[in-house]
Amino acid sequence: MYQGDSVEIIKGISDNSIHYSIFSPPFASLYTYSNSERDMGNCKKDKEFYSHFKFLIKELLRVTMPGRLLSFHCQNFSLMKERDGVIGRKDFRGELIKRFIKAGWIYHSEVCIWKDPVVEMQRTKALGLLYKQLKKDSSMTRNGSPDYLVTMRKPGENPERIVHLHGEPPVDVWQKIASPVWMDINQSDTLQRKSARADLDERHICPLQLEIIRRGLLLWTNPNDIVLSPFAGIGSEGYVSIEMGRRFIGIELKASYYKQAVANLEVVCNKGKIIDPVKFFMDKMKCQ
Repeated sequence: MYQGDSVEIIKGISDNSIHYSIFSPPFASLYTYSNSERDMGNCKKDKEFYSHFKFLIKELLRVTMPGRLLSFHCQNFSLMKERDGVIGRKDFRGELIKRFIKAGWIYHSEVCIWKDPVVEMQRTKALGLLYKQLKKDSSMTRNGSPDYLVTMRKPGENPERIVHLHGEPPVDVWQKIASPVWMDINQSDTLQRKSARADLDERHICPLQLEIIRRGLLLWTNPNDIVLSPFAGIGSEGYVSIEMGRRFIGIELKASYYKQAVANLEVVCNKGKIIDPVKFFMDKMKCQ
């Protein structure tokens, strides 16, 4: 784990050395994670955020091995009348894809992740999700907002093929993971829920669900591969990487998140037990 600005720290990582990256980028002024001028979430306008983020996209391409992959987790956001002049939706996912392609990445894959619209309504009080809007004027009623895991590929021939020598997923597991829509991601399956000190430690606003990370690692990494997260938060991507027998490099700007990430990674390192991801998925599917 490194504490600091990911755009600066990533410059110390060697060319073509990272096997896979998975992370959630800052949400362009949706949340304020810290008061640092280096925090991309502090941007006032989307244009300002993208101008900063492009430097990281370029560095991620440099450090990734040819033919290997990067996945980012994101969602689209609401346009608000008081801020944007209209009520509607903002295509954050599409804007990120365009900028990765412009930097030289190949748009490889994506999955839509189902989320409960009732929970979203309770959290956001969005006009379009209120049940009473059906009677008032349902032209303003909308669908809930899913999450996305978008995967990009670096051009070139992969020098270390991912061949699943340690356990090829059975057909039913493969079909479930290969589905373009994941309906079974538990939104509360996060690292904070696994920590006995979650109520005492500072909470990460939106930690990535562990199941999403597991599926990305199962599909696109070999054991002992190096996984990178330039926005490591409290260490979710690192926790799963180590748990699955991968190596991890994490970068986090905010001091309290960095401290918690180090503590979380020490916990999983001290367990000394590597899970079999294929067996994990099979056991889970039997339970369902």
